[in-house]
Amino acid sequence: MNIIVNGAAGRMGQQVCRLLAEQGHTLAAAVDRAGGEGFCAALADYTGPADVVIDFSFHEGVGELVDYCVSRKLPLVAATTGYTPEEFQRLEAGAKEIPIFQSYNMSIGVALLAKLVGQAAAIFQGCDVEIVEAHHNRKADAPSGTALLLADAVKAKRPDAEYVFGRSGQHKRQPNEIGIHALRMGNVVGEHEVIFATDNQTITLKHQAHDRALFAEGALAAAHFVVGQPAGLYHMDHLLGL
Repeated sequence: MNIIVNGAAGRMGQQVCRLLAEQGHTLAAAVDRAGGEGFCAALADYTGPADVVIDFSFHEGVGELVDYCVSRKLPLVAATTGYTPEEFQRLEAGAKEIPIFQSYNMSIGVALLAKLVGQAAAIFQGCDVEIVEAHHNRKADAPSGTALLLADAVKAKRPDAEYVFGRSGQHKRQPNEIGIHALRMGNVVGEHEVIFATDNQTITLKHQAHDRALFAEGALAAAHFVVGQPAGLYHMDHLLGL
């Protein structure tokens, strides 16, 4: 495949560029707003051949990203986190015209974790649920998109659930709460833990990312999947057949 990598100078963009070469793909264009030798400063600067765009840039650029892909009829793997509701709506609108694969976490292990979380939430309806996530100290958005993905997996089984982001003061925990807590420290790649607790037992489901390469692997698997798909919004469940 000929792959455009948007956000190519970032940590994840660099990982994708390295891995696609190892897998025999072609880097059609390395795009990064910082520019520099070997980089296009904007997507519009590249008009050559391409099969798909993988985006690990910044969520605020979603409008330009979707417009570019729609104008060129290019499938998109949107791997950026931190989308606002309005920005996500821009992705949804674009998916009416091109295939867009979106995930807040490109790890296949996290996709499996979300599936298990949903199953546990369905079985243990009355338990307390708490989500704890940890990332490196440079991550801007909190809680992480993955923590919200996991919370959504619980809420799908408990429609009355309410998200509580951290806790302070003196307030009794309500039964329908899903507590979500973010840690930012050191160089942690990514850890997500979902705790289900009753008066008599606790079940903990946890995923730890040891190397950012796993997210690049998932992004390339998503690119393979989305090329050739009809217009629509796709997620990890579609890739894994869950």
